[in-house]
This record gives sequence, structure tokens and C-alpha cells, in this order.
Amino acid sequence: MPSNDARILLQAAVPTATVGAIAAVVSGVVAGGKGAIGAIVATLVVILFMGIGLYVLQRVAKSLPHLFQAMGLLLYTAQILLLFIFVAVFKNTSLFNPKSFALTLVVTTLVWIGAQARAHMKAKILYVEPDSSKAEKPENKGHSS
Repeated sequence: MPSNDARILLQAAVPTATVGAIAAVVSGVVAGGKGAIGAIVATLVVILFMGIGLYVLQRVAKSLPHLFQAMGLLLYTAQILLLFIFVAVFKNTSLFNPKSFALTLVVTTLVWIGAQARAHMKAKILYVEPDSSKAEKPENKGHSS
């Protein structure tokens, strides 16, 4: 993973993990141990889903740049649908508190999206990669004035 991609991943994952840890503490106080477990699972799911999505999107951007925008829209739609499916599957679980899980899932997803958008806005990424090996020197065909 190139340094820009790793930097963006780090700038999105750290705030998400921080908010997830805060949510785990709050859920533990409010809903007990199962609430904390639900918040931790939700945070891990968000970091995993969004991290894989970011990786896939960066790979598509490098190999198929003409599909980048469409792939981004498809990827985010698929991620949100997968998160909804995950919530629906674990709606009545006794492994953890489903309300803490769902609330943490929504909050950490929003934090990830906001942090990723901020990281992209602050990154100085070239949208055209210069190719120095094929660059031609301009000929001096100017007129003398």
C-alpha cells in the first residue's frame, strides 16, 4: 500500500477506534459488559468493512481509473447494505447488547466517513501522474522578437 493510501487509512482508522473505545466505555457503564462487547464488535466491523473498502477503491483507482467514481458509489452502497444486513442478523442476539452495537455502528461509520473525507481533502494527491521517462522536451520554435 503506497504511503498516501496508508496515511489516509490511518487518519480514518485512528479517530474511529478512539470513538469506538469511548462508545465501549459508555456502553459498559450504561448496559454492562454485553454493551461494551457490542460496542467493540461494532467498532471492529466498521474498521474492517471500511478499511477493506478503502483498499479496494485504491486498487481500482490505480488499475481502472475510468471506473473510479462508479466503483466508489457502488462500494459505499454495498458497505452500507452489508452493515444493515449485519445489524439485521444480530438484532436478537444474546452475545452482546444489540442497541449498543447498532448505535456504535452508526456513530463509528459516520466518524470513519468524516475522517476519510478530511484526510482526502488535506492530502496533496496528484490526479495526473507525471511520467518523466516519456516526457518530451519542447522544441524551441519561437520567433525572435
